[in-house]
Amino acid sequence: MEQRKEEKNKYSIIIPTYNERLNIALIVYLIFKHVRDVEFEIIVVDDGSPDGTQDVVKQLQQVYGEDCILLRPRPKKLGLGTAYIHGLKHASGNFVVIMDADLSHHPKYLPSFIKKQLETGASIVTGTRYAQGGGVHGWNLMRKLTSRGANVLAQTLLWPGVSDLTGSFRLYKKSVLEDIITSVVSKGYVFQMEMIVRASRKGYHIEEVPITFVDRVFGSSKLGGSEIVEYLKGVAYLLVTT
Repeated sequence: MEQRKEEKNKYSIIIPTYNERLNIALIVYLIFKHVRDVEFEIIVVDDGSPDGTQDVVKQLQQVYGEDCILLRPRPKKLGLGTAYIHGLKHASGNFVVIMDADLSHHPKYLPSFIKKQLETGASIVTGTRYAQGGGVHGWNLMRKLTSRGANVLAQTLLWPGVSDLTGSFRLYKKSVLEDIITSVVSKGYVFQMEMIVRASRKGYHIEEVPITFVDRVFGSSKLGGSEIVEYLKGVAYLLVTT
């Protein structure tokens, strides 16, 4: 009976994109290569990319089928959080995976996420750079120190019960994601942190899987000084409101 329940699981993989023409085909290929023996769909939420990202996704639909690759575009850049909400509306799975399109999150870890959830019954499985077996590739020392310092600061003030607060490679029970995302107000870089802190406060069971984060292969990183300021503001906001 338990095996039948597992076989009914479906995983909706939401990938927000903006100017990811050079990455999207490869990440889709890698998902199909590494995710076997489970039912899944890939939902691409593109925010009006001018580089032809949507054209590439339409070609991928011809290869893999429109039932496996769903293109759900928006007219312009409207933010990461609302991209997930938009994708969630079109998700038919009972589990939702969120991951970046820039190859910083390798699909080879997806089977470990699924296995961990099935073994533990967790509501959320999140990838972590900071547990044993995890790491970062392609960052200089200053960026590593900045990231680690920001994470330690948030850990000390917010005690969320997870080792990596700002990671954006996660598997959620769909019902849990729907519950949490409605109460999140942060934008951009702070969004993921607020998601996991609020999940922890609500008492949801969270598990972690070590991953190696790889800096984007094609394109430019979106992290800058303004994001660091927003992060500090976000920590202060969560300290007061959670």
